[in-house]
Amino acid sequence: MTVEATTERVLRLLALLQRRPSWTAAELAAELGVTDRSVRRDVERLRAVGYPVHATAGVGGGYQLGAGTRLPPLLLDDEEAIATAVSLRLASGGTVAGAGEAALRALAKLDQVMPPRLRAEVRAVHGATETLVGPGVEIDAELLVTLARACRDAVRVRFRYAGRGGGERERTVEPVRMVATSRRWYLMAWDVDRDDWRTFRLDRMHEAVATTWRFRAREHPDPVAYVQRSVTEAPYRYLARVRVHARPDQVRELVPPQVGRVEDDRDGWCVLVAGGDDLDWLAMHVARLGFDAEVLEPPELRAAATVLARRLAAMGGTG
Repeated sequence: MTVEATTERVLRLLALLQRRPSWTAAELAAELGVTDRSVRRDVERLRAVGYPVHATAGVGGGYQLGAGTRLPPLLLDDEEAIATAVSLRLASGGTVAGAGEAALRALAKLDQVMPPRLRAEVRAVHGATETLVGPGVEIDAELLVTLARACRDAVRVRFRYAGRGGGERERTVEPVRMVATSRRWYLMAWDVDRDDWRTFRLDRMHEAVATTWRFRAREHPDPVAYVQRSVTEAPYRYLARVRVHARPDQVRELVPPQVGRVEDDRDGWCVLVAGGDDLDWLAMHVARLGFDAEVLEPPELRAAATVLARRLAAMGGTG
């Protein structure tokens, strides 16, 4: 067998190992059309150039591609290459500081080695797509890495946190999960000093350091639901509950998750829960949904809606 044929087979073996977590020698041999002995030799060739291929003996054993000390080349099929290129294009306009430049560099490398037929498909997608970048707050990539590792390793994190009213205080937390919305990143964590669960905005964190203090994981609320409840209710003076004559999915299309929470109700109605410091603002935005609505609480919102209705009627000349 020629060197070219052997190299092609080893690359096919690498692609198979990257496709799923584990393969038996018999499965690999069948895929490659070779013997088990040839598979073992090709595995050794991969190991010789730095790919950590692990082998497990016995029933249920097989070959598995592990994590190495450096990032080896990845082999992507056509669909994976197109999906990666499009994702990198979207990431270039994201909310992680520095990720835009890194995504563009990676996209340039991928475009350079991509076959012309795939490059044409990716550029067709790019040419037909525009990205509407919202007013999101950029987050330092190092902060994301620090918090992600702390969540994974169950170690406490210490940082300085800027409050809504200004000023910073040192906080020590046991992190559980980060939650990203279209505009901001949040951390759900157990606040050691306050002995309770808390939500923290990542753009208000400074000097975050992962400590060596490991903690035992405790039962916690669902991170997504908890963060949504925190950002839509806790920070505001008023908490509105409004019955809306629409299906929950219709209202969710109009109300972002960081603005309001939609609960199922009955008979074609749902309940919108949203916080705000201005009653006129709350009344106006509920009216703008375009559905019949009934204010459940607070009573002050009903009064504000009545006043707003009179103003609008006067503007229309029907007052």
